[in-house]
Amino acid sequence: MPQVHSTNRCEPGAPVPYFVILECSNNQTMTDTATSSNVIPTKIDATSPRYEKNMRAMAEMVTELRNQRNIIRMGGGEKAIDAQHAKKRLTAGERILKLIDPKTEFTELGLFAAYKMYEEWGGAPSAGVSTGLGRVHGKLFMIIANDATVKAGAFFPMTAKKVIRAQNIAIENKIPTIYLVDSAGVFLPLQEDVFPDTDDFGRVFRNNAVMSAMGIPQITAIMGMCVAGGAYLPVMCDHILMTEGSGLFLAGPALVQAAIGQKYTSEELGGAQMHAQISGTVDFREPDEDSCIQRIRSLVEKMGDRPRAPFSRTKPHPPKYAMEELYGVLDADPAKPYDMHEIIARLVDNSKFDEYKAEFGKTLICGYARIGGHAVGIVANQKINMPMTDPHTGEKRIEFGGVIYAESADKAARFIMDCNQNLVPLLFLHDVNGFMVGRDAEWNGIIRAGAKMVNAVSNSVVPKISVIVGGTFGAGHYAMCGKAYDPRFVFAWPTARYAVMGGAAAAGTLVEIKIKQLERGGKKLTDEDKKELSDSVKATYDEQMDPRYGAARLWIDNIIDPLETRETLITALEACSLNPDVAKFSVGILQT
Repeated sequence: MPQVHSTNRCEPGAPVPYFVILECSNNQTMTDTATSSNVIPTKIDATSPRYEKNMRAMAEMVTELRNQRNIIRMGGGEKAIDAQHAKKRLTAGERILKLIDPKTEFTELGLFAAYKMYEEWGGAPSAGVSTGLGRVHGKLFMIIANDATVKAGAFFPMTAKKVIRAQNIAIENKIPTIYLVDSAGVFLPLQEDVFPDTDDFGRVFRNNAVMSAMGIPQITAIMGMCVAGGAYLPVMCDHILMTEGSGLFLAGPALVQAAIGQKYTSEELGGAQMHAQISGTVDFREPDEDSCIQRIRSLVEKMGDRPRAPFSRTKPHPPKYAMEELYGVLDADPAKPYDMHEIIARLVDNSKFDEYKAEFGKTLICGYARIGGHAVGIVANQKINMPMTDPHTGEKRIEFGGVIYAESADKAARFIMDCNQNLVPLLFLHDVNGFMVGRDAEWNGIIRAGAKMVNAVSNSVVPKISVIVGGTFGAGHYAMCGKAYDPRFVFAWPTARYAVMGGAAAAGTLVEIKIKQLERGGKKLTDEDKKELSDSVKATYDEQMDPRYGAARLWIDNIIDPLETRETLITALEACSLNPDVAKFSVGILQT
């Protein structure tokens, strides 16, 4: 490897670093030597009472998050796990741990799917299926594994949606996919919500076909039951493995007898031996799960490498500042300001950040950095109130942190377009109250500027990833690449809040509407009645703002410990780099 040249002068024969070369006026080369000018300075005081209070509050939330994760990962509970083991079968989590490379992490997606849903049916922890990114022989795979400890792996409405979300991520990023199948099929009491629509059960098999046509490798291992419509999934994949004792059939013995009056055993209808020797449906018949998993790994080991995306990646470097300090940055009170630069400094390589238009539109921070060596363009809400001078009147004013103003939106739109022009993936860090309102904002063209930003986000062709750090409300959520704007991944901290508007304002509005409805009906409310109604409405609204509510409905791919943010982003960026195709960028007509 060439040595790094330490001078700024252009000297004939001087060694030049491989990573950056500039042309000199005399047609020789010189190095673009790194300086510390783009290192984000920190003002964190780890001894301050506020910092220590923030640390404790975040630690409590993360502890609660970890405890809930552990409960969800128990699936149907200890008895159901024991029953699975009694059949000489592993749980979904155990299968995944044996499949992925030793000493590597499984980046779980959709863990909180169906959280506090279907309670009348005993619940469906994690929607009865595990999905996420894992490495097999160094290659990154999407892994989808049915959890037979949850209602025999049956598909609830959210199960289908979770599998489809995992497939859509695989399609967008061209991620090879492994299915570990152990499912009783559709959960019949809820069949009307599972069966027919574009985000329901049938879409899974349509996606199998589309992924195959796109050249995305798919491997399926049948490690239990695979019945009815679900039987199509493995057969539409590239490789089919099946363990002894498993079943693959459109109709089981009871249904066959009821339908056509014939009696057959499960093995005769769809056992591993039958499908290996008679129907020829399976490619590999394995005696047990360990052998099956080893066979998958053996097949993966022989897969060739495919072209990667044209995005820049260099050698990774850790941030300059301690990751643990993230706990002390964000205040437990969402109304308190904080400097988003402090969060960026603890996520990006060497804490280096080339801030774009740093002196303009300051309530949005835009700039270039690297995370794990991957180049990224960052768009982040600044939560500190910013002094500004009105460009038209020269008057001094304060711009509120977390609010998008016209000049901020203009800046961000241009920055997003620049990132698309230069093939730089985008990272959005959310803590946004919305767009500024009022006469001055309207006169300044806030709608026009906001539309420009939304247009740029909508038509962006480079990968987009969103991390919800604090609040994400209303149209601000849209402009910051909310779920409706096709981010490749959406992650959230435990501090995230997700709604059309903030809790207090929304609760006040809803209560006022409810009181007027009751009074029109002739009911007079006392102050005590109004307070009780207000408390009830606010409690409901606060529950719906909680990130677990959004994650239960797959608006969020995963709720993460802030300390996991950097590694999670590195994995997500690597997944994005597996798709070499980048469409032509065009924004159409812009309001300028």
